[in-house]
Amino acid sequence: MTPINYNQLYYFYMVAEHGSIARVSELLHITPQTISGQISALEDTIGASLFTRQSRRLIPTELGILVQGYAADIFQLGEELKSVLNQQHNQWQSFTVGITDVLPKTLVYEMLKPVLQLPVKLVCREGELTSLLGELAVNRLDMVLSDQPIQTGSHIKAYSHLITESPMAVYAAADKYDTLSQDFPRSLHNAPFLLQGKKSLIRQQLLGWFSTQDIQPDITAEFDDSALMLAFAQEGLGAFSAPLLLAPQLEKQFGLLKVGVINRVTEQLYAISPERKLTHPAVLQLVKALRS
Repeated sequence: MTPINYNQLYYFYMVAEHGSIARVSELLHITPQTISGQISALEDTIGASLFTRQSRRLIPTELGILVQGYAADIFQLGEELKSVLNQQHNQWQSFTVGITDVLPKTLVYEMLKPVLQLPVKLVCREGELTSLLGELAVNRLDMVLSDQPIQTGSHIKAYSHLITESPMAVYAAADKYDTLSQDFPRSLHNAPFLLQGKKSLIRQQLLGWFSTQDIQPDITAEFDDSALMLAFAQEGLGAFSAPLLLAPQLEKQFGLLKVGVINRVTEQLYAISPERKLTHPAVLQLVKALRS
């Protein structure tokens, strides 16, 4: 079979998407005769018809629908390649990352610290996942860091990459350590506890775990902002949960001690990017550091 002519495939794809040669002619500023001729040449190459006519619209045949699906993937990859080459041309001068507001700030810092080894300007923007994905879709962000992958069926063309996963642990101020570390996790029953806000996936996991262990901590306060929760914990106002991998940082920087580990509850961190493959040097540096 003669190799596919991608110009012909593109004209076919555009007509399949819009249902009209005349409309595609207006969009591409190419005569209808040229578009029709190119599609006919593609059909000759394939050896089958790709369209049927219904009223004034051109409708892909069963084979046409199959070809349309492949064409969509081909031209999406082409757009990704163009974007990557443009970024290469700009020498990756900056790295703009969106950070979902439910992620612990200490965790985000540890994740992004390797990026600072590169000659790029790091720009961090915080917000809700939906808003950040909208910014990613219009190329205002290079990546989004989230505790959950992009939902199946999302209208935003993006891809989720799991880059690290850590069991959760319970931490408390030093003056609470002796009491809470004995007979853990039963020691959490009726003990003051600081809980993540309702937007956090970890909150639901924790509440489920408490239920299975028949533990009812005294929920002193709930927080959307992890930095504020840390401030309350430092003052000894309650124990709280954070990823186990942060234990050294929490002890060194905040004087908070690990009381115990909850292996059944895990914090996941996803990099959400507009490409199937991670290509930005800053993202690759981040992933390499986390997996080493």
